[in-house]
Order: sequence, then structure tokens, then C-alpha cells
Amino acid sequence: MMKTKITVVGSVNMDLVTEAEVPPKLGETILGSRFSLLSGGKGANQAVAAARLGADVALVACVGEDVFGERALANLRSEGVRTEAVRIVSGETTGTAAITVTNGENSIIVVPGANARLSDADILRAEAVLRESAVVLLQLEIPMAAVLAAARTAKAAGAIVILNPAPYRPLPDELLAAVDFLTPNEHEFEAMRRTGLTKAIAAKTIVTKGKNGAQYCDGAKHVDVPAYSVKAIDTTGAGDVFNAALAVALAEGRPLADAVKFANAAGALSVTKRGAQTSAPYLEDVLRFLENGSL
Repeated sequence: MMKTKITVVGSVNMDLVTEAEVPPKLGETILGSRFSLLSGGKGANQAVAAARLGADVALVACVGEDVFGERALANLRSEGVRTEAVRIVSGETTGTAAITVTNGENSIIVVPGANARLSDADILRAEAVLRESAVVLLQLEIPMAAVLAAARTAKAAGAIVILNPAPYRPLPDELLAAVDFLTPNEHEFEAMRRTGLTKAIAAKTIVTKGKNGAQYCDGAKHVDVPAYSVKAIDTTGAGDVFNAALAVALAEGRPLADAVKFANAAGALSVTKRGAQTSAPYLEDVLRFLENGSL
């Protein structure tokens, strides 16, 4: 059976993850309990998660000419993600994310590096890849010009366009017009509300609420989709897994209600393991979880 094609346009990072029992206060030094060096970046995270869920996934991105970039590319390829549209930027460093995990919750500082070099020219070079996709998945860890170009190209080709507006920044009208689904978390949704966007785009918005599940509009009313009860070990990348699973389900033609339920299950499974990409579940695990209703 031919796999559903999904293209992710976004960031590639190396995650430097520190775990501690309590977060440090400003100016304070504390002892952590664990350190990990893991492949990350919202674009790469979503690409790996979608590949693990059975899709044929291509990534459009930039990495630096350094050991982190080499490691990231090797990891993407080992996960089955197509990387022909990933550009190695000479003289630039790969993006990094410094992540602190405390009691299953995380805080993150991102340094974009090569991600800031992704341009509309890169999108033009990847046009054939975008045009063959059922779904194109975007985020905001890359320049807005690249996001706009990808959304415009995908929309013209008839693909479903999903925008995960993270980290949040003002969204141009042209971008909103090209997007089929927006997937903010609660904090990003509140930022959208403050800028007056929520009423105009209510039918396009799926809000992720962590342990409280998700909410979407079916065109007439808001629908709450409960979360699954699991023991959270690390929430890093859970939103990326949700977005990837949503993309896979919509690409397969599932109704929105089923797609959000599937995404909720995948996101729940991801928080039971450490890491952003390493925690992404495989399709058989999600299907088993949905069938049993528990781990």
C-alpha cells in the first residue's frame, strides 16, 4: 500500500536536556540529575513523529556545517525521513535548544542558528516535494518568509496546510488565508485572542491543552476532546507529536473528530518517555493504546 505523503517545513535543532528536581532561581546554581544530547527542533520532531506513524515524510529545513548538523541528518535518515530538501549552510551552526525538565514539565531556550537561514528560495527548490504532499505541516521556528512561501505553494497544490503557531508571533492575513488548521497550545491561543484573531479563525483552530486534552470547532460549536490519563515523565515534544499525528490522520482522510482523538492518543503516549523525538510513538503503539484505552 502506498504511504500518505506529508512534507514538514521547519526547524532542526540539537536539544541539550537537563533534568532537575527543582528549577533554578535567577542567579542560582543547582545540581541536576541527568543530561542528554538529543535530536530536536519542531520541524524535525514532527517529521520523525509522522514517519513513525506510517507516513512518507519529507523535511524542508536548514542545518549548520557542524557535528550537530551531521548528527541530526543521520538521525532523520535513520527514522525514514527524506532529507533531499534539507540544505547544509556553510559557515553556520545548527540550531540548539537548551531544555530544563522539572517534574515532567519543561522550559526551553532556542538559538536558531541555521534555521534562520531557511528562505523562500529553499521553498522554491522544494516545490516539487511540496506539490506531491497530501498535508504540509508548518511551525514558526523559521523565518516568516519561508512559512508564507510554503503555505502559498501548498495551498495552490491543493494540500491541507497545518500551522503550529509556535513560538507565537503575529500571523499575516495572507498566511491565515492559506492555512486550513491552526494548532496553538493554550498560551499561544491566549496570544491570538489578545491580538483579536480568535473570532475570525475559530473554525480553523484546534487548541491543545496538555493534560486537559484538546478543543476544536466543528463549524457550529466548540468540541472538547478529553486527554488520556498517563503518568507524565517528560512533556518535551508532546505538541509536536500531536501535530504530526493530526497531519497523518487528516492525510489519510479521517474526519476531524477522529483525527484529534488519534492525535491526543499519540501525544499522551509521548509524555511517558523522555526526549522530543525518542518519545514519539510508533503507529502500532497508538492503535493498541486506542483499542485498550490505557498503556
